[in-house]
Amino acid sequence: MQKGLIGKKIGMTQIFDENSNVVPVTVVEAGPCVVTQKKTVDTDGYEAVQLGFQDVKVERLSKPLKGHFAKADVAPKKVLKEFRLSDVASLNVGDILKADTFEVGALVDVTGTSKGKGTAGAIKRWNFGRLKESHGTGPVARHAGSLGACSDPSRVYKGKKLAGHLGSERVTVQNLTIVKIDAENNLIAIKGAIPGPKGSYVIIKDSVKA
Repeated sequence: MQKGLIGKKIGMTQIFDENSNVVPVTVVEAGPCVVTQKKTVDTDGYEAVQLGFQDVKVERLSKPLKGHFAKADVAPKKVLKEFRLSDVASLNVGDILKADTFEVGALVDVTGTSKGKGTAGAIKRWNFGRLKESHGTGPVARHAGSLGACSDPSRVYKGKKLAGHLGSERVTVQNLTIVKIDAENNLIAIKGAIPGPKGSYVIIKDSVKA
């Protein structure tokens, strides 16, 4: 059954398994998520549910969003995401999904926004090699070097790897294992690292390749 939740990255730590091996984990506050909208084949052409996560003050909402939450008769939420789940028919507006939606040992895909690193050079951004640091190279050992031919085509091809903006993009890490679940506090410990800084929002779904 396809499952999904919205969560907030708390940070990384380590736990010990039954064999006393250290397991690096990322702790995510997953849910509670409330169903704020339900889409059906008759009205929208496909089946999906919209989940809301983390309460927000009504004063901070736009008028359309106020009406959206008022129609659903649910408390205003800060983050809204749509999920095409396999059990949409069994869910109704107002239902709450918590961390125990998943089980320990399940494989999940986690999507988030990676850390923004500003403008980066070609070495940091694309793993370019350095130029020589002697014999006349000068103070440009970390520059990108030649960009291509001169007279033909007399331009730089589109898509050339150059210095530029690094990070702050949507990233999905696949096939991560859920190591521990604290249903009481809605916490999920996922083995390995997930994208984004502490406090950023992530989407947890069943692995598509499992």
